[in-house]
Amino acid sequence: MPDTRTSTASPTPLPERFFQRDARELAVALLGKVIRRRLGDQWLAARIIETEAYLLEERGSHASLGFTQARRALFMDPGTIYMYYARGGDSMNCSALGEGCGVLLKSAHPVVDAISPPSSLTRMQQLNPQRNGQPRQPERLCAGQTLLCRSLAIRVPEWNARRFDADWLLIEDDGYRPEQVIQAPRLGIPSGRDEHLPYRWVDAAYAPHCTRNPLGRSRLPGRDYRMLDHAQAQASASKGDVTC
Repeated sequence: MPDTRTSTASPTPLPERFFQRDARELAVALLGKVIRRRLGDQWLAARIIETEAYLLEERGSHASLGFTQARRALFMDPGTIYMYYARGGDSMNCSALGEGCGVLLKSAHPVVDAISPPSSLTRMQQLNPQRNGQPRQPERLCAGQTLLCRSLAIRVPEWNARRFDADWLLIEDDGYRPEQVIQAPRLGIPSGRDEHLPYRWVDAAYAPHCTRNPLGRSRLPGRDYRMLDHAQAQASASKGDVTC
């Protein structure tokens, strides 16, 4: 079921200083935050449950391939939106501290609250139906980077290299904090491009609803992932810990 946490305040964007940190620290800090996208008089909303950090100097990052106009957002001030096409769908990132560094917003979970009522969830289901045209289950609406963007109508031509906009697209803190965080290697990194780096972070409470459940039957703690409390995850990110 969708998150039904209530809110009495209007959407309040994170301050710009929030993004001024190492990409790994930012990836952990973004877990639990709410993306809100305004369409007409509706605010669509989803809680970030999975992120991946990318650094300029490691070969899994787009920035490691060099500066281009399409990738310019990664070289702009922290908090700049970087978008690209992944398997034909839109994918959303934001820049972090240090040129070429950023965080991929990998998956999220719908939020229904005082700002984004049930009608907003219905709009998200209309934007991102199943292939047969039937409504997609709420927990699957944003279970992947392209599904997330489709459900919130966030598109490359409109948002790449832009700042967040308090009137149309923002990330806010509604007070939620993950109790446990899973640290694991990123998904889809080609062999030989630092695929071993554990720069993927998942809110353990939502693990079944992210891109790929890091707690699957074939996965073992200590080999495939680490389970950390929130403070431990923050400490691991700040140290740049590269072990699972």
